[in-house]
Amino acid sequence: PYRISFSCLPASWHFSLSPLVLPRLLLPSFRQLLLFGLLMGLLGLLYLLLVTGKGQDIWIRKDNYFHRHLARVTDVEATDTSNPNLNYGLVVDCGSSGSRVFVYCWPQHNGNPHDLLDIRQMRDQHRKPVVMKIKPGISELAKTPEKASDYIHPLLSFAAQHIPKHKHQETPLYILCTAGMRVLSDSQQEALLEDLRTDIPVHFNFLFSDSHVEVISGKQEGVYAWIGINFVLGRFNHVASERDAVVEVQVPGGDQQEALVRKRTAGVLDMGGVSTQIAYEVPKTVSFASPQQEEVAKNLLAEFNLGCDAHRTEHVYRVYVSTFLGFGGNAARQRYEEKLILVGLSRLLGLHVGETAESPLLDPCLPTDLQDEVGPATQKLHLRGTGDFDHCRQLLQPFLNRTNETHSSLNGIYQPPIDYPNSQFYGFSEFYYCTEDVLRMGGDFNSSKYSVAAKGYCATQWRSLKERFDSGLYASHADVHRLKYQCFKSAWMYEVFHSGFSFPIDYKNLRTALLVYDKEVQWTLGAILYRTRFLPLRDIQQETLKGVHAHWRHSFSFVNNHYLFLACFLVVFLSILLYLLRLRRIHSCTTQRCTPSTVEWLEDDTPAESTQGSELQ
Repeated sequence: PYRISFSCLPASWHFSLSPLVLPRLLLPSFRQLLLFGLLMGLLGLLYLLLVTGKGQDIWIRKDNYFHRHLARVTDVEATDTSNPNLNYGLVVDCGSSGSRVFVYCWPQHNGNPHDLLDIRQMRDQHRKPVVMKIKPGISELAKTPEKASDYIHPLLSFAAQHIPKHKHQETPLYILCTAGMRVLSDSQQEALLEDLRTDIPVHFNFLFSDSHVEVISGKQEGVYAWIGINFVLGRFNHVASERDAVVEVQVPGGDQQEALVRKRTAGVLDMGGVSTQIAYEVPKTVSFASPQQEEVAKNLLAEFNLGCDAHRTEHVYRVYVSTFLGFGGNAARQRYEEKLILVGLSRLLGLHVGETAESPLLDPCLPTDLQDEVGPATQKLHLRGTGDFDHCRQLLQPFLNRTNETHSSLNGIYQPPIDYPNSQFYGFSEFYYCTEDVLRMGGDFNSSKYSVAAKGYCATQWRSLKERFDSGLYASHADVHRLKYQCFKSAWMYEVFHSGFSFPIDYKNLRTALLVYDKEVQWTLGAILYRTRFLPLRDIQQETLKGVHAHWRHSFSFVNNHYLFLACFLVVFLSILLYLLRLRRIHSCTTQRCTPSTVEWLEDDTPAESTQGSELQ
C-alpha cells in the first residue's frame, strides 16, 4: 500500500490506501477535481475577505465605540500631573459679569492626522474641575485699564498652582473677552488688552503672545460653543458605527461634485436671559433669494478647518451662527410688559382698568389669579393672570418680528434651510429650564406633550402652584420668579422654536439639557480645541517612523496570521488534489494491466532499468 503524510498545522494526518480496493466513487474525473478546486478556492477567498476585511472593520468600530464611552467615565477622574506626556492649556473667559479661568489637559497626540487632540477639563485631587471665577467683569476697569493685569492675576496664579512648573513654558494661555468688552469703545478695549499683553509675560511663564488676548465676536463665541458640544458628543470622530447617523457634506471650497459622508453633527439652541442663539452645520451649499441676503449670510456663515493639515478636508465645516439680542426669556418679558403699559395707559385709562388691584388688566401669560405689578412707581399697572396658554402664544407672535422673506427667522434674519428629518439639536439654558424646572419633562422634547403640560400649568390657580412649590414638588433651583413667569416663558420658547426658527410641530430630534454626559460644556473648550489644532503636527513629525513601524507590526499580527492560515489550508488542499490525481493514474494503469515500467515515475523503490537487468541475468 501507499502511505502519505500531511503536516502543516500542529496536528498531522496519516493514512494508507490501496489502489486495488479503492472504490471508483473516490476516483473523480479531472472535471470534478477542477470544480472541487474552484469551490475550495472561492471558500478560502470568502474567508479572507470576511475575516481580514469586514471583520477587522467591525472589531475596529466596536473598539472605538468602547473607548469613546470609556472616555466619558475617565473624564471624571483626577488628572495625573505626574504623567510627563500630559500637556496643558488655559482659557480665561472675560464675561460681562465676571471672569473665569479653565484649565484643560490632553495626552500626546497619537500621530494620526485624521484625529483631533483628546482635550479634557483638568480635575484636581478631589475630582473637581479646575476652574475659578472672580467678579466683576473686566469691562468695569474701562476707566482704569492699568489695573487689568492685577485683576487677572488671581486667576493665573490659581491655574499655575495646578500645572507642573516645568510645563508652564509650553502651556498656551488664551484670554478671550466677550459681551462686556464688546460694548466698550475700541480705544477702551485696546487699553485694557495692551496692559494684559505687557504685564502677564513679566509675572508668568506661560506660552503667551499678543494674539492670545482679544475681544471675540458673538459669531466666534457661537462657533466655539458648537465645536465644544460636538467634540464632547464625539461627532468629530469620523469612524462611524452602524448606530451613528451620517450626513452627506459638500466640502466648502472644494469640488462641488465631491461629496463626503461623515457623522452628523448636532445643532445648538441656547436661550439666555437677554439673547437667543442658534448654531448648526450647513452641509450643502446654499442659494440666496437676493444679493442683499447673500451679503448678510456671509456674516452668519463660518467656514473653518479643525484638522492639523490644511490640505485635508475631513474636518472642514460650514456652520451657521446667529445671535438675537432681546430674544432671551427675561428680555422678551420686559418687551411684552412695556407694550402692556403702552396699550393699557392709552386705551384703558378712561375705564380705570389696571390702575388698582381691584380692577386689574387681565394677562393671559400669567398663571390663573396671579397678581402682578409692572411699570414705574408713578405709573404702576396692575395685572391679574388668566392662564390662557394659546392666547398668550398669539400675543407673543408679533414680538418675533418675522418677515415674508424666504429662509428667514427672528427679526427677518437669514437662516439656511435645515434638513429636519436628518438633524439633531440640543437646547440649553431656558430651553432646559422651561421644560424641566416646573414641568419636569426635560430631555427628549415632544411638542404636543409639552403644549398640554404648559396649558395645564398656566390654567392652575396660583394658590395651588405656590402650595406645590412649598412642598418641594419642583426642581431644587426653581424659585418664585420661575413660578410666576413659567407660563410666559413656556409660550415664548414654544413660539421661538416653532414660529421663529420654523421647526415642525412633530419634530422629534430636540433634546433639552443642562449637561452633556454629566458635564457642563463651555465655549472655552471649543476655543482651545480650535486654537491648538496645529499642535498635533509636532507629534506627527516625531512619531512618523515609530508610527509606521507600529502600524506594520499591528497589520502583521492581525492580517498576516490569517494569510498564514490560508496558505496552510492551500498546501493541504493541493496535496490532497495531487494524491487523488496520482491514485487516478495508478488505477487507470491497473485496469489496463500495465507493466511496472510504465509507471516508474510513481515508484519509490528500485528503478525499472535495474529490474529488467536482473531478469536478463
